Amino acid sequence: MNAPLPHSADHAGKLAKTLGYYLAFIVLGLITGIFGPTLADLARNTQVGLNQISIIFIARALGYLAGSFLSGRLYDRVHGHSIIVGMLLATAIAFVLIPSISTLAVLMMVVFMLGIAEGGIDVGGNSLIVWVHHERVGPFMNGLHFFFGIGAFISPMVIAQVVLRTGDFRWAYWLLAGLMLPLAFWFTRLPSPPIEHAPQNTGKLQTNSLLLVVIAAMLFIYVGAETGYGNWIFTYATRLNLADATGAALLTSTFWGSFTLGRLLGVPISTRARPAAIIFFDLLGGLACVASVMLFPESQTMLWLGTIGAGMLMASIFPTALAFAGQQMTITAGVTGWFLIGAGLGAMLFPWLIGQLIEPWGASMMTRVVMFSLVGNLILLGVVVLIGRKNGGA
Repeated sequence: MNAPLPHSADHAGKLAKTLGYYLAFIVLGLITGIFGPTLADLARNTQVGLNQISIIFIARALGYLAGSFLSGRLYDRVHGHSIIVGMLLATAIAFVLIPSISTLAVLMMVVFMLGIAEGGIDVGGNSLIVWVHHERVGPFMNGLHFFFGIGAFISPMVIAQVVLRTGDFRWAYWLLAGLMLPLAFWFTRLPSPPIEHAPQNTGKLQTNSLLLVVIAAMLFIYVGAETGYGNWIFTYATRLNLADATGAALLTSTFWGSFTLGRLLGVPISTRARPAAIIFFDLLGGLACVASVMLFPESQTMLWLGTIGAGMLMASIFPTALAFAGQQMTITAGVTGWFLIGAGLGAMLFPWLIGQLIEPWGASMMTRVVMFSLVGNLILLGVVVLIGRKNGGA
């Protein structure tokens, strides 16, 4: 009668850990969505223009790259949940400090620390959930990235509501900081999964170095377009008088909400269509949506429809590109690391670039940069397909 209990306890333990990783990825989404609606406030605090405050995107992305690099080695040596606890506490500290900082240099240092924590949580969630579920990780991994979208979706809405009720954007950061503490405490009560090590490199990576570079470049450009649109659509809408601050925050949430829905829809679609076809359709559709926003700059209707469509269509590009890469070459931990570095560099450079262009040339530069990025991705997709056919890949 008592035989099933050990299995039941093991199953409950796996679910508890999985839920913890999902909540941690909501935190990642909150970090992604918080800067767009508060950029103007942070600029006022530090007495700089939007072109100068946009450097925090570089600081955050550099921190993310450093955090990904360092934590990837830590997770192979230290119990993973203790690392996640440290990263959550660092995020809470950063959220407490950021809205009260009056010097740009100090703000950059704190945002850099936030980026380190972000990279550590990202690497941890993606690694530990595999160690928990092994070959059955597929649906759980898709769920992990779905919850990232949930966090990015609710972040601007939380900010808008807190500002509306308190009149002070700082309370939004402080509220989110407080939410980190119970989650960090919960991870102290959860045993970490056993540490696993990647198999030895088979040497296949060397023969596919060109493919690795091209796919990393695809992720660099795509993530740049995604974060560029998500972080600057608030400023775009307010600068062109298409929405007030509350409406622009809702628009930002709508982008991340449609992005989250797109991630969810991508799960069944990926079982029925080839990755290259999905990416091609997503890029063309996203291009059409962004073009509609750019071609009708005075239309609120096109802004909302284009933003919804762009978020939904762009959502599945990243996970599908990783699946596509797996069809073309052997994916080792080192290969995955280079892909994440490419993505991190895109998240760093593109939002900063848009900030530099908006001040002298206007808010419409955001849509133009995203348009060129999606066109570049189409070209690189064609290169990947050609290389795959030449090497006999899928």
